[in-house]
Amino acid sequence: MGPLNYHHLHYFWTVANEGGIAAASRRLHVGRASISAQIKSLETSIGAALFERRGRHLDLTDTGALVLEYAETIFRTGEELRDVLGGHSPVRTRPLRVGVVDAMMKLVAFRSLEPLLELEEPVRIRCVEGSSSALFGQLAVHDLDLVLSDVPPPTGAGLRVHTRTIDDSTVSVFAVPKLKRRLARAFPDSLEDAPLLLPTKASALRRNVDSWMVERGIRPRLAATFDDSALLKVFAEAGHGGMVGPTSMAGEIKTRYGLHLVGELEGLRSHSYATLPARRYMHPALDALPAFQ
Repeated sequence: MGPLNYHHLHYFWTVANEGGIAAASRRLHVGRASISAQIKSLETSIGAALFERRGRHLDLTDTGALVLEYAETIFRTGEELRDVLGGHSPVRTRPLRVGVVDAMMKLVAFRSLEPLLELEEPVRIRCVEGSSSALFGQLAVHDLDLVLSDVPPPTGAGLRVHTRTIDDSTVSVFAVPKLKRRLARAFPDSLEDAPLLLPTKASALRRNVDSWMVERGIRPRLAATFDDSALLKVFAEAGHGGMVGPTSMAGEIKTRYGLHLVGELEGLRSHSYATLPARRYMHPALDALPAFQ
């Protein structure tokens, strides 16, 4: 394969984003035949079809989807560079790309991001979930603008970032009223053989809870474990076990899920973090994050 023709790539990117050659023609002020020819040349250069026609519609092939992913990064970054060189901040209309670690309590993430939705100029937020290692990797290559996590970024991995603590709280057990009445008696010894719903061991909170229980000789009955903290709360709300969470969220946990605070795990704390890449030009909406003001 020879050198990539970025002019052809830009035509392909525009067709994919506009939904067809006719719409791209209007956007680019270029004839349809010319656009078709440019895309054909790109396909010849790559050695694979980028689109397949289904009736009157063009759908991306697997190769086309891969090429589009790279083209998005190339041309969105180019648009940002144009704005910066023109003396402007990168446009606020670009979505704020946020990675949320799957095991993290979503109420903490919501509390952190909600101020961005209350700005005079609306901010579009695009949230994705994943493991901390995957999300920090995406942050490192600028595929994300912000990561919310239950662990700080790894040290010594070449990451240039700014990190702030967004929640530092004691940890408590929460349960539906019926289970709460049972567990509240002689807490925390009442947790012996009691049903608990916990995140998987990939979660920092789970590892800390396990250590806390071992130190005190308490052996709860592990009813279920979850990668997804939102699903865990569905099971807790249905009364299938108690759950652990930051005491700082007790009011919201009760309001949203009907789960009452049973008791605090004395000496145990949970932390949540917001991490930004250390680069000169960042999404302007990040200035509104309380943790970075």
